[in-house]
Amino acid sequence: MHDLVAPIRRHMLRRRRAFVAKEGVVAGDGMVDLRPRLAPRLTSVLDILRADALAEIKSMVAGVRPDFSLTELEMLPPVPGGEKILCIGVNYAKRDTELEAAGGNTEAKYPSMFFKPPNTMVAHNQPILRPPESEQLEYEGEIALVIGKTGRRIPKDRALEHVAGITMCNEGTIRDWIRHGRFNVTQGKCWDSTGSIGPWMTTDVDLTNPLHITCKINGEVTQDDTTDHMIFGFIDILSYVSTFMTLKPGDIIATGTPVKLGPKSETPTWLKPGDVLEIEVPEIGVLRNSVVMES
Repeated sequence: MHDLVAPIRRHMLRRRRAFVAKEGVVAGDGMVDLRPRLAPRLTSVLDILRADALAEIKSMVAGVRPDFSLTELEMLPPVPGGEKILCIGVNYAKRDTELEAAGGNTEAKYPSMFFKPPNTMVAHNQPILRPPESEQLEYEGEIALVIGKTGRRIPKDRALEHVAGITMCNEGTIRDWIRHGRFNVTQGKCWDSTGSIGPWMTTDVDLTNPLHITCKINGEVTQDDTTDHMIFGFIDILSYVSTFMTLKPGDIIATGTPVKLGPKSETPTWLKPGDVLEIEVPEIGVLRNSVVMES
């Protein structure tokens, strides 16, 4: 298990006292600062991905003591500045019962998709905002792929070569705004700071093995599933999406959320101010956020 958890984890951090953006590799409870070791050639995680420099950095930091404790640092999203965030909808078989009236999704030929702008996602330990316009703030814990290599029409047998690493996200939704228009979901998916992403990007994970994702609200498990139950797997998603658009370093693909646990209710329980949301994948860590009212 340590071989999966301990390899290099790259992410953007910011020192609380100096408010200086840094790039680093997590080492235990600390961070190896990459900025003095790479600047001026590479000055961001996006630069590192575009230069295909992950192997170089792995060798560079081997055995190096951390420069900072993680307690000194404030997280930023794993790859600031990426071009696009793509989301796959209803992609776990156990969720299919939610769509039975509409014909289900397990027999779908292609994934359902939508975009989210980067400003919808806050970083690890930053507050998620519930807007005053709606009480229906919904969470969706997901595993997200971080693209590391440009590709178009990627064959399935080469798809995973284009993945730099994985992270986690809460693909936050304002549920009663999903159908403000007759046929679209954009209005409910694009509220500022209603989702989250992080805490970092983990590399060297074998994506051909199943990953286990859980979600907790105030300590209570509310989602618990594995990627074995995905309708469209990572390889299928990457190959399909790259058919009609070029995937670029720093792009994020959120791969779908498992079914919510517990009995179905006509009046769902929404996130409210004071709630603490925790999403966990053992190979990555824990993404934690509290909920506050947007002022």
